[in-house]
Amino acid sequence: MLPPASPSLPPLPVSAVLITRNAVRELPACLASLAFCAEIVVVDSGSEDGSQELARRFGARVIDEPWRGFGAQKQFAVEHAAHDWVLCIDADERVSERLRDALIAQFAVLPAPTFCAFRFARCNLFMGRYLRHGEGYPDWSLRLFDRRRARWSDDAVHEKVLADGPVGTLEGDLLHESAESLENYLAKQNRYSTLAAETALAAGRRATTAQLVLSPLLRFVKFYLFRRGFLDGVPGLVHILIGCGASFAKYAKMLHAQRSAAK
Repeated sequence: MLPPASPSLPPLPVSAVLITRNAVRELPACLASLAFCAEIVVVDSGSEDGSQELARRFGARVIDEPWRGFGAQKQFAVEHAAHDWVLCIDADERVSERLRDALIAQFAVLPAPTFCAFRFARCNLFMGRYLRHGEGYPDWSLRLFDRRRARWSDDAVHEKVLADGPVGTLEGDLLHESAESLENYLAKQNRYSTLAAETALAAGRRATTAQLVLSPLLRFVKFYLFRRGFLDGVPGLVHILIGCGASFAKYAKMLHAQRSAAK
């Protein structure tokens, strides 16, 4: 079961929502960091490693739901929360103490938060190092919102929260502690670039040779030089180069599909 948020403070009127599949190794730290929330909802898509049972032991309400795609699955979880204010988090993330304190302070302002949504920095662990520059930080993430005025997009990948009101910024980091291997990370980026290419083509966008060449180069200059990714050492360089490669792969896949359709 989850420990109380504080001996003197009641849980926040917030539902923490997660989507999971085979996340039993990451869940304990994630769920423990959400003890200040009044409710935790876990929407699981067929885990076979005991994720559902573990989540229930931590006091979460577990819903079994077949995979719909990232945006649709997260929105499904949001719609099944008991509270209108929801905090969306992934199994390999955890709320830092500073971010937790900022959340508690925000909801202590009566009668209600001024904003309809909040963003905060996400700090990514990559190759054993938390990235503090480049593409890896601050990696602004809009994850706390009033579901009456915001919702997840339907994107199959790179989903985002669409808000119809002012968005505030909270101090503190959402710690992303992915333990996946570099090989798995590369495979995931390959899958994401395929989904991104398919989504762009379905929306009627077309790729050009100029985008194929310039997008990775501009991405490198932006994140490695202007955003000082070089300060993160070798992990920072590798992270940025993989992102550049994913951008190249996206446009290459789009061009290949366009040429195939033209034959």
